[in-house]
Amino acid sequence: MTDRVTEAAPRSGPARGRPAAVAHRGAPFAARENTLPAFRAAVAAGADAVELDVRLTRDGVPVVLHDRTLERLWGHDVALSALTHERLTALAEGVPTLADALAVTRTVRTLIDLPDPAAARAAVAQVRAAGAAERVYYCGGAEAMRRVRAAEPGAELALTWERAAPVRPTLLEELRPRWLNYGFGLLTPELVARGHADGRLVSAWTVDRVRTMRRLAGMGVDAITSNHIARLVSALESPPPHRSWGRAVT
Repeated sequence: MTDRVTEAAPRSGPARGRPAAVAHRGAPFAARENTLPAFRAAVAAGADAVELDVRLTRDGVPVVLHDRTLERLWGHDVALSALTHERLTALAEGVPTLADALAVTRTVRTLIDLPDPAAARAAVAQVRAAGAAERVYYCGGAEAMRRVRAAEPGAELALTWERAAPVRPTLLEELRPRWLNYGFGLLTPELVARGHADGRLVSAWTVDRVRTMRRLAGMGVDAITSNHIARLVSALESPPPHRSWGRAVT
């Protein structure tokens, strides 16, 4: 089976020959993670893409929050799924809707992570309503990606894979991911080469040390996600050349 994904180029992207710099939850050392100030800071720092997490409120509004509850970031030990959007705004006004986040990240690519697969359909619908489908791609586990594929057959997917063992061929055929998205500690030159040989792009998360950033760039990874986006952009200024960002995969 041939998997061809058409290019969905961002308005701004990395220099040819280096990995894409992806801002993990925005710029969480400049502003609170997954908030509009964090996204603005990431774009200003030169991110090629901003990664953000989407969950649903009780009344089905897609909002940007990684955790199941508000406790860690907002000091309220209550599950997001128990709150209407109106109540969420009263408790934690800084939690943005996906619509607001897409407006702030409009000049770069946006990587939507789906820690709760149940949010997939609503996220896809909001992306479509915002006219952002050409610059958005999605990451998550197999079930989340399965739901995105069902809601949007042409969506660009990054299958998050947390094992060094190869992804099952039947799963690749079912999901048709453009990307294989690995925790950086799993990656080796052989694993990157195998992903490329199979016609996939390879991304690494979440990388905060300059030495590791450069090592991964030398392996030929196609994107690196970091909490320190300015540091990553600087580290990638002169990496070893390899494949370019945003190319079509055959």
